[in-house]
Amino acid sequence: MKAEILSIDGKKTKEIELPKIFSEKIREDILSKVFEAEKFWHPHSPNFMAGRQSSASGIIRHKRHSWKGGYGSGRSRVPRKIMWRRGTQFYWIGAEVSGTRGGRRAHGPKVEHMLNTKKINKKELFMALSSAIASTSHKDKLESRYKRINEVKIKLPIVVENKIVSLKTKELILALEKILDNLFVVAIPEKSIRAGKGKARNRRYKKSAGVLIVIGNNEEFKTKIVESKKANELRVSDLYPAGRLVIYTENAIKDIEKLGEKK
Repeated sequence: MKAEILSIDGKKTKEIELPKIFSEKIREDILSKVFEAEKFWHPHSPNFMAGRQSSASGIIRHKRHSWKGGYGSGRSRVPRKIMWRRGTQFYWIGAEVSGTRGGRRAHGPKVEHMLNTKKINKKELFMALSSAIASTSHKDKLESRYKRINEVKIKLPIVVENKIVSLKTKELILALEKILDNLFVVAIPEKSIRAGKGKARNRRYKKSAGVLIVIGNNEEFKTKIVESKKANELRVSDLYPAGRLVIYTENAIKDIEKLGEKK
C-alpha cells in the first residue's frame, strides 16, 4: 500500500510504501473492548472527614447527676455540639450523623467500586491499535464518522512533510486548508454550549475532536490549536471511534513501522 507525501502547500512531492499496519483488518469488537479498558474514570466520594469536623462526638455523658449530661432530660442520644451555654444550661444542636443538618452521608459512594480494573492482553492491545491506525486510511470509515462530509476527495492516509511541525498557528491553519480540502470543516476543534441539564452540572461546553496530527518520536509540535501525539504515545482512545481524521508526518510513518517490528 502506497501513500502520497504532501507539502505544506498541499502538493504531492513523492510516494512512499506504507507499513503493513495500515493494511490490517479492522476489528470493531476488539476496538470497543480496548476503548472501554482505556477509559479514564473519575472516582468520587465524600471526604473521609466530611461531617466529622465538629466537636460533637462523645461530649454528652449518659449517666445520672453528671455535668454536661443528657440523662433524664428527654433528649435523644444523637451526637450534639454546644452552640452556647450558661453555667450548667447548654444549647445543643445535633451534628455528625446522617439525620442531622450538615451531617455525613449515610452510605456514600466508595472509590474502590469505581476504579477501572479491566485488563487487556498485549496481543489484543496491539490488534486494537493496528485496527485504529488502519481505519484512518479507509474513506468509508471517515465518511461514516463525520456526517458533514459528503465525500472524501483526497487520498488516505494523509502524510505530510516534516516541515508542518515547525509552523506557527496562522501558518498551520493556512496549510491545513490546502492539505485537507473539503475535510477542513472538521479539522479545527469547535466549542459549543451543551443542550440540556448538563449546563448546570459543570459541563456547560462540549468540544469536537478535530484533526489529530501524529508526529515522530523525536519531533515537537509548536502550536496547540489542534491535537498532536507522538507515534509511540498513540492509544486506541485517541483514534476511537474508527475513522478519525489524522495527519501523519513522514517521521511518524517511520516510527509506526517500528511498532509493527516490535510485535
